Amino acid sequence: MEILIDPAEQPSHYETYRESYAGLPVADAPWPEDDEGPRPEAGAAAWRLSGHEWDDDGAANIAEALDWFFEHVDAERARALVVGQWEDCYEVDSSAIVARLAREAGRLPALRAIFLGAISPEESEISWIQQCDVTPLLEALPGLERFEVRGGSGLELRPFRHGALRMLRAEAGGLGGGFVRAVAGSDLPALELLELWFGVPDYGGDAGVGDLAGIMSGERLPALRHLRLQNGGFQDDVAAALAVAPVVARLETLSLSMGSLGDEGAEALLSGQPLTHLRRLDLRHHYMSREMMRRVREALPGVEVVLSEPEDRERSWRFVEVSE
Repeated sequence: MEILIDPAEQPSHYETYRESYAGLPVADAPWPEDDEGPRPEAGAAAWRLSGHEWDDDGAANIAEALDWFFEHVDAERARALVVGQWEDCYEVDSSAIVARLAREAGRLPALRAIFLGAISPEESEISWIQQCDVTPLLEALPGLERFEVRGGSGLELRPFRHGALRMLRAEAGGLGGGFVRAVAGSDLPALELLELWFGVPDYGGDAGVGDLAGIMSGERLPALRHLRLQNGGFQDDVAAALAVAPVVARLETLSLSMGSLGDEGAEALLSGQPLTHLRRLDLRHHYMSREMMRRVREALPGVEVVLSEPEDRERSWRFVEVSE
């Protein structure tokens, strides 16, 4: 069974993958004692690990959940992991989880997908989730095809090379420029889908359009077909850069959703290189005028243009969709 990478899948930060992930049904680790059904085979499920003291049915902490997984699941056959809430995730970062999985990488030869931080806003606001440098995890798992992370606080990355990674997603209310530059400076020959949520400066989102240069050129991303540069307060600048970016010519889908895109950015897109080859252009949550919305639709008759109702254009400040 192939790990699912579906370009049409665009989950919100409310999605915690309790039912399915990467095309696999989700199984809890530890497996609930009161579950009368058979425990699934290791490779037939995505294993969801979480731990906190008020969970009466699960592990008291994430280390206990990891211990159970490695003791009771044939880890060599496991194909997907979903890491949910860990104890005090708004104060304690994910470094112990990353270190444990990297250390145990030799026992995870079949692992193809990881979501790190599948935590709902009810459990912790996205900007409160404490992450860490995730590079060791990516370096330790050369067969990984899908890596997703939620939460920008403390999230770091160093430029790396990965020959198998097909999907990279980072959901954040504030994504650091260093993380974006590291992605742009990485060699990812198999990457098909890249999604970055930039967020706002108040929550660490200090990335700028200049940090995207390596992504815009596409030189290190020869397989990229789906690009999502989302949730940013500088979407007009991103649109202007995309208007002349070499990577655009080979894309199938493009998203500038969730952010501050206005008439200036839309005008840059329409005045730049052709976009008629796209299958889908996602511009939800925007500040365009209705006249500009009409122009975009008419200019791209064969493209699925996704537009929402415009946000309040009279505001003095344009809001992104997800920040705190």
